Amino acid sequence: MLTFAKKHGLVALAVAGVTMAAMAPAHAGKTLEAIKARGQVICGVNVGVAGFSSADSSGNWTGLDADVCRAIAASTLGDANKVKWVPLNAQQRFTALQSGEIDVLSRNTTFTLTRDASLGLHMTAVTYYDGQGFMVPVKSKIKSAKQLKNATVCVQSGTTTEKNLTDYSKANGLNIKPVVFEKQEAVNAAYFSGRCQAYTTDASGMASVRNTEAKNPADHVILPELISKEPLGPMVRRGDDEWFAIVKWVVYGLIEAEEYGVTKANVDAMQKESKDPVVMRLTGSGEDTGKLLGLDKDWLVRAVRAVGNYGEIFERNVGPKTPLALPRGVNNQWTKGGLMYAMPVR
Repeated sequence: MLTFAKKHGLVALAVAGVTMAAMAPAHAGKTLEAIKARGQVICGVNVGVAGFSSADSSGNWTGLDADVCRAIAASTLGDANKVKWVPLNAQQRFTALQSGEIDVLSRNTTFTLTRDASLGLHMTAVTYYDGQGFMVPVKSKIKSAKQLKNATVCVQSGTTTEKNLTDYSKANGLNIKPVVFEKQEAVNAAYFSGRCQAYTTDASGMASVRNTEAKNPADHVILPELISKEPLGPMVRRGDDEWFAIVKWVVYGLIEAEEYGVTKANVDAMQKESKDPVVMRLTGSGEDTGKLLGLDKDWLVRAVRAVGNYGEIFERNVGPKTPLALPRGVNNQWTKGGLMYAMPVR
C-alpha cells in the first residue's frame, strides 16, 4: 500500500508531466510539412472581388483575403510571395479544400453551422464581419428592401446568399423571384443589363461590384437593410490540428498587433525596444510562442513585416480611402466599439 506522501508525490509528478507535455513544442503536422517540402502555400481565393482577392493583368493578387494568405506564407515559409493562387468559384471552393487541392481557403466565405459541422472543414477566425444586402438602380426609386415585393433579384447559386434571399422573402411575404446563375460574372452581367430589378450579395462584395462593373457607380444604390450575418474568414481541412492552429493564430496575431500598435513600419523597432510584455510576446523578444505552433519565434514579426497589422490590411484594401470606401464599423477593434477581438497571443 502506498503511503499518503507517496500517493501525493505521484499525483504531483503526473500533474507536472501533463503541464510539461502541454507546453512542449508542437510537431509540424502533415500540411505544414507538405508546404515546406513544396515551398509554397496553396491558397484558394475568389476569381475576382476587388478589395478581397483579385488579380491584375500581370497576375499580381491583391485584397484582404489575399493578404491573409501572404501573412500565412510569411509566418511559415519566411516569404510572403511563396503563395500559389487558385481562383475558385462558389461551387468549387469547398471541394478544392476537401480534396487537398489547396491548403487554405481565403475566399470571402461565411462561417455557418452547416459548413463547420458537415463538410469536413474547420472555420478558423473572422477576418471581416459582413451582412447581405440589396442593390437597385437609383431610377427605380426603391428605398427599402421591403419594397421588393414580386421583384426579380439576381443571385449566385451555391451560396448562403441564395438561401438568405429565400428566407427573407418568405419571412416578409415578398414573393421575390430569384434569377440564379452559377458564376459571379453572369450575375453581374444580368443585373447591369437590366434582367433583374435588384442584386443581392454580401454588402462588401456589392460595393466592389458597383465600383468595378457599373458604367456609372452613382446610378446604383445599396439599400440600408442588412438581412443576415456574414462572418467571413479562412477555412482549413479537418484532421490537421497543427495547421488549423497556425492559420487561426496568424489571424489573431494580426488583430492583436493592431491593438498594441505593432505596425509594418515599426515592428522591427518594437521587437528590439519594447518592454511591454504583450508586445514582447507578439514580436518574439519575450516568450517564444512560435514553438507552440511548430514555428520559430519570429513567426508573427514576418507576417506583420510583410502585410502590416489587421488595421493596415483593412485600410489598404477596403477602407475609406480606397475605391470601395468601406467604413471600419463593426470591423473596428473591440476597444473602439467594433467586434475585432483577438484571442490573447500568450
